[in-house]
Amino acid sequence: MTQQIHLGTALVTGASSGIGALYADRLAQRGYDLVLVARNRERLNALANDISTRTGRAVEVLPADLNDRAALARVEEQLRRDASITLLVNNAGIGTHTPLLQSDVEQMTRIIELNVTAPMRLAYAAVPGFVARGRGAVINISSVVALAPEVLNGVYGGSKAFVLAFSQSLQHELADTGVQVQAVLPGATATDFWAIGGLPVENLDAQIVMRAEDLVDAALLGFERGEKVTIPSLHAGQEWEAYDAARKAMASHLSSNTVAPRYAAAH
Repeated sequence: MTQQIHLGTALVTGASSGIGALYADRLAQRGYDLVLVARNRERLNALANDISTRTGRAVEVLPADLNDRAALARVEEQLRRDASITLLVNNAGIGTHTPLLQSDVEQMTRIIELNVTAPMRLAYAAVPGFVARGRGAVINISSVVALAPEVLNGVYGGSKAFVLAFSQSLQHELADTGVQVQAVLPGATATDFWAIGGLPVENLDAQIVMRAEDLVDAALLGFERGEKVTIPSLHAGQEWEAYDAARKAMASHLSSNTVAPRYAAAH
């Protein structure tokens, strides 16, 4: 059934499967046209045809490997020139559970390029136009490992900590511009992420693994509520509120022209 409401166009990276494909589906149902970005053209075409048929939305396919700087530049250009784009979903990413010192440094570099460089450059391409038009939003998919870097691989955790910090900085800078920024921190989610990393999701405790559909639906509810950070698997939401409040309270004490007494030389 054709949607009557139109919210502009959402560009979704990593859209060919998993969380990205679900974001594409849910956003089309909510009233967005789509630009779908991923490496696999065949999967993108199949998804585009399915979503367009079911929702009546315009769906454009933009095959691109965001680890390739030339391909990334094409997506950046799309964001700069297409004024219909009102939402950027930075979902594309890779990771691994392999311990840091047992991992290949070239693979670690690819993780940083995709998880850090790509979303940063895409935000730089999209946000100035959003600000100029007084309307737009960025959803950055981070991870709970941004808060728990001891879990999984350190480069992966560090890359997702960047996504969270980058989102929080954008939220601060873009206050009162009409531009919304949300960071989503999934826990373990039932996607092919785990199999690609060498640890099929079936090997995890089922009690910690969320269905991808539930994750995306909860994250979009948080987005619609205007949440800055959404952690769908954290039941005690007050724990995040306390953590964030403590972080902000400490911020004004982090720089001083005197050494803290605990570091003063004993007399």
